[in-house]
Amino acid sequence: MAIEFKNPVLKWIEYRLPIFSFINDSVGTNYPTPRNLNYWWNFGSLAGVVLGILIVTGIFLAMNYTANVDYAFISVERIMRDVNYGWLLRYLHMNGGSMFFILVYIHMFRGMYYGSYKAPRELLWMIGVFLLLAMMATAFVGYVLPWGQMSFWGATVITNLFSAIPLIGESIVTWLWGGFSVDNPTLNRFFAFHYLLPFIIFGLVVVHIWALHVHKSNNPLGIDPKGPEDMIPFHPYYTIKDIFGMAVFMVFFLWFVFFAPDFFGEADNYIEANPMVTPTHIVPEWYFLPFYAILRAFTVDFLWIPAKLWGVIGMFGSVLILLFLPWLDRSKVRSAKFRPYYRMAFWIFFANSLVLGYVGSQPPEGFLITLGQWATGYYFAYFVIIIPLVSLLEPARVLPDSIAQAVMKPVAAETGEGR
Repeated sequence: MAIEFKNPVLKWIEYRLPIFSFINDSVGTNYPTPRNLNYWWNFGSLAGVVLGILIVTGIFLAMNYTANVDYAFISVERIMRDVNYGWLLRYLHMNGGSMFFILVYIHMFRGMYYGSYKAPRELLWMIGVFLLLAMMATAFVGYVLPWGQMSFWGATVITNLFSAIPLIGESIVTWLWGGFSVDNPTLNRFFAFHYLLPFIIFGLVVVHIWALHVHKSNNPLGIDPKGPEDMIPFHPYYTIKDIFGMAVFMVFFLWFVFFAPDFFGEADNYIEANPMVTPTHIVPEWYFLPFYAILRAFTVDFLWIPAKLWGVIGMFGSVLILLFLPWLDRSKVRSAKFRPYYRMAFWIFFANSLVLGYVGSQPPEGFLITLGQWATGYYFAYFVIIIPLVSLLEPARVLPDSIAQAVMKPVAAETGEGR
């Protein structure tokens, strides 16, 4: 719906490029939204804000970074010490990466709990999984750029994993390295990838939002809106809610930036990379730890496939299996609010993910090896066995007739109406 402006400049722009009408139809008064969305729906927009912060700070950091093994570590120190507000740019960027993963993980767990991956939003969910993969690739190559000890050895260990792939593995590793070891060509390639991938992520976000606007947001009840009484305009109701959530989140984010900037980092990464000295315990960033634990859980060759290759398959499969979740879950009920067995399995899965994160952060020894293997087993069993069985066997509760009925029912009870 076109907007009529009295201002001649705005009217001139709107007639030739209806950008204001587009915004109003997308996030304004013309965009209908379920009336019962709670604060768990804030995390998607918050992730978009953090992505913007990461792109802007990354551009300014790239102006002062030198992608050369002889100067990379020193250039980062120069950014911290000599560039005006360079320390702030780096801490916003460094901690922003962790915040981005926190927000996206919460966003995805919320989608799993409330069934936001179910029809007709399967493609929306799948685009989100590809977003996660692009985020992981961006974060990995970015972690190499400071050229500290953990950067160098993390790159060496992770890229070496591709050598386990039959026939093409060695070629992939050589291409990633740009030679026969992690060296200057590797750093140049990773810098190029780290600069390019965020713009690919931004493009995927645009497609993600486009897919969202086709069938609108899911809601905590998981039922489709029945009429206008189930919907409210996005603006001003949810814009105000998002602004409040953003203010609370920025307090949390900036606390780490100003008071604990190295909380998510590794001390070894403040030591310049040395190919002749291996750190005692090589660990990736915290957001990779569950997948790192899955990688290490495979310790025995099986079916003529070496354990190393099983680990690589398990690590990548733990993300790619999310693509099939809309079809693994056959239940017609979306929200876990009406699925008691699924809700129980979901929270066990959530706790299991935390266990995998802990196991991934520790050296692989003793009981932790067994714990990681059991946790990995449950991770895949949750998708392949538990969800299909639960969706077929669980007795689901009766769904409300409409969103409005569920929202207004408590009020009616308090006022004595509807008795």
